[in-house]
Amino acid sequence: MSPRVVRVLPDEPAIDKLFDYFVPAAMDALVRVGTMVRIELHGRRVGGWVVEDHVEPSVEADKLRPLAKVRGFGPPHHVVALTEWAAWRWAGRQAVLLRSASPERAIVGLARPARGLGSEASIGSDAPVATALASPLLSPDDEVAALAAAALRRPGVSVLRVPPALDPFAAIVEAARLGDALVIVPSLARAELIGRRLRRRGLPVAVLPDDWARAAAGGSVVVGARGAVWAPNEPCSIVVLDEHDEGLKEERQPTWHARDVAVERARQGGTSCLLISPCPTLEALALVSQPDAVSRVKERAGWAVLEIIDRTGEDPARAGLLSERLVTPLRSAGTAVCVLNRTGRSRLLACAACAALARCEICDAAVHQPEDRLVCARCGTERMLVCIACGGGRFKNVRAGTTRLRDDLEALTQRTVAEVTASTDELPEAPVYIGTEAILHRIARVDVVVFLDMDSELLAPRYRAHEQALALLARASRLVGGRGDGRVYVQTRLPDHEVLRAAALGDPARLVEPELARRRIHRFPPVSAMAAVSGPVGAEYVDGLRGIDGVDIGGADPAMVRALDASVLADALAAVIRPKGRLRVEVDPLRV
Repeated sequence: MSPRVVRVLPDEPAIDKLFDYFVPAAMDALVRVGTMVRIELHGRRVGGWVVEDHVEPSVEADKLRPLAKVRGFGPPHHVVALTEWAAWRWAGRQAVLLRSASPERAIVGLARPARGLGSEASIGSDAPVATALASPLLSPDDEVAALAAAALRRPGVSVLRVPPALDPFAAIVEAARLGDALVIVPSLARAELIGRRLRRRGLPVAVLPDDWARAAAGGSVVVGARGAVWAPNEPCSIVVLDEHDEGLKEERQPTWHARDVAVERARQGGTSCLLISPCPTLEALALVSQPDAVSRVKERAGWAVLEIIDRTGEDPARAGLLSERLVTPLRSAGTAVCVLNRTGRSRLLACAACAALARCEICDAAVHQPEDRLVCARCGTERMLVCIACGGGRFKNVRAGTTRLRDDLEALTQRTVAEVTASTDELPEAPVYIGTEAILHRIARVDVVVFLDMDSELLAPRYRAHEQALALLARASRLVGGRGDGRVYVQTRLPDHEVLRAAALGDPARLVEPELARRRIHRFPPVSAMAAVSGPVGAEYVDGLRGIDGVDIGGADPAMVRALDASVLADALAAVIRPKGRLRVEVDPLRV
């Protein structure tokens, strides 16, 4: 009788190749596609995954070696297939993705829960959850529940626009009614909060990564951050909260995005995938003919009142970043947060004569002055040192840092001001905080949010700058609780900017058409697929891409590789042999 032969992918960084092994009789019942094993390879024992079963061996039977050991359960066969697709889609190694899809500790047995999902009787009322992570969201909404229920009952992708301060929890409950559900959120803290809320409704919950075995056993609502998209369950539906959040994007190679993996997982499984966001990205909107949304009254109420402090005409050299109009709100607010991103890639210049911001006449991004010309970092357009507003030829840098502004804020508000940076471990208690945008994810409830230099966000040379700026305003609206007593203040010299109008009216759809028009001009996603290639051997790799049909290359380090769609780009990247040396291929970069 011929031995049972399986194909194994080793968990070795330098090896991206499959090897055949036979299954010893004692292991026969333990091995399936996805099982984590150990094998003898080149004289040493290494880990790996079974990725194919009952295969025709590629070598003679007498040369086959046995599996050395079964380590335990790994991702099921449908997740293994998903990692194979993702390795192709994001030009990476499948072993890295399988590692993300595997339990952190060896698991050798699974016990199914005593009760399953899908019964309306098992879903009780939503008792309040006392937690420091709770945000000032409005109560769960029947309209959200109805829209989500309709979307989740049809296969394929749906997009639901829910304003920042409206609680989307009702959509998760509707997913639970259909059976095993998979819920993906941008952060583990939020996943744990949702898990607690579901448990209070009497639902079995598995929060990844800790509850991997429970998720694999089935019968639970599986919740987690972006890595949960590789969960071992077989979901009846998938829900992605805050689809716009950059926390869903993996920074390490391969640079997969949980939204896109969830969409493909739903397609392969013939299930539904619901993308929820207050400001859906163009990539998400490109997947549907029309997004669903709550009523205009509810949507507008879920966005905070936006107070625009117009600084047009002020001398940027003298005015600084703290307007006198901030004194009253910052002194009277219970808790206030001032946001200043000082890690921008380019300086923000203003005309010394008329104080107009220096902007690109083609794509509207900020320009910088490397020598005797103004250059746009986004589209590369150059022009003479001339202000397009008044014709002046002198410009001033109007940027400042948070450390200096902390002292100025204390003097202005006569209150204690705490600076929060990336190195701040614990959030100190203070009535006023100042920090980069990261602070908006570290605090639960505030009365006032102030963006001290919104123009740096609106004019950033990144192609997604406008979407990212609107996402910041959405996050601020969530923190102050919509159109209640809280306020969001924006200091700007661009008071009529479309991003500010969209946030002020609580109508993010206003941004879609003008933003899509800009993307079409410059062929940025979702109009095209794009990858940024960098590293010491990046130029050699890019040379191999030249001449491939449907692929365009621009820039140097990083080189920007564009193709008509993701499939063409993935095939092109896979067709080129990677040179030895350090190489970074970032597919679908968010901040270029």
